[in-house]
Amino acid sequence: MKNTVMTFQKAKDEGNKLTMLTAYDYSTAKLFDEVGVNSILVGDSLGNVILGYEDTISVTMEDMIHHGAAVARGAKEALVIIDMPFMSYQTSVYDALVNAGRLMKEGRADAVKLEGGVEVCPQIKAIVEAGIPVCAHIGLTPQSINAFGGFKVQGKSEKAARKLLEDAREVEKAGAFAVVIEGVPRKLADMITEQLRIPTIGIGAGNGCDGQVLVYQDMLGMFSDFTPKFVKRFANIGEVMKTAVKQYIEEVQSGAFPAEEHEYTVDDSVIEKLY
Repeated sequence: MKNTVMTFQKAKDEGNKLTMLTAYDYSTAKLFDEVGVNSILVGDSLGNVILGYEDTISVTMEDMIHHGAAVARGAKEALVIIDMPFMSYQTSVYDALVNAGRLMKEGRADAVKLEGGVEVCPQIKAIVEAGIPVCAHIGLTPQSINAFGGFKVQGKSEKAARKLLEDAREVEKAGAFAVVIEGVPRKLADMITEQLRIPTIGIGAGNGCDGQVLVYQDMLGMFSDFTPKFVKRFANIGEVMKTAVKQYIEEVQSGAFPAEEHEYTVDDSVIEKLY
């Protein structure tokens, strides 16, 4: 059954945990979709794990549309959410609406995600009123790392915690169907989850949230530039890949690959006529 904003809300209401993973291409999305993940996030984290940028700031609308459309072709049941990249929505409500529309029309998204709290509520409201589902994102918002002074846990002081609670309430009021909470102490994330009607998706926010999201290269050991504390490595696919590539190199160099079973044949009479 296709996951929708309605099935997300039903999961929250019934106390069922939601699962979300990132993906950036057709093949990966198809694999995750087949095993039943509720949602696939085409995150602007592709700037780090796919394009090799140091942060997400340089990611463009064209990047998100290109990768989003590929994921959408592979995901039949998962809810596909595409990130709105830096400066695609902060400049004005009009820009936010136009760019959200592009992610839906060209990227084939089921929903869009944007970072921020109270300050982006006018954008969330306008996008939702246009018929586009919005997932909010509060706490450690990677597009704002320059303002934060790096990747730091958010909400540790009373003032900061109150701001996050306000952000959560306001994005819900603006019409967001869910909110990602990143890099926030577990007890604060629990409080936000209890106070909101909409589902919360945690990443580095403890297991009291209504669901969880991870960057798949992190949880599969495929990205080693930086591994946050909140990541659990469920498999070491990176090492499996390196071992396989090493074997490929060795077999090509030794002549073991390709073997006879990998070759095509032609009748000898055809070849003889070529001499």
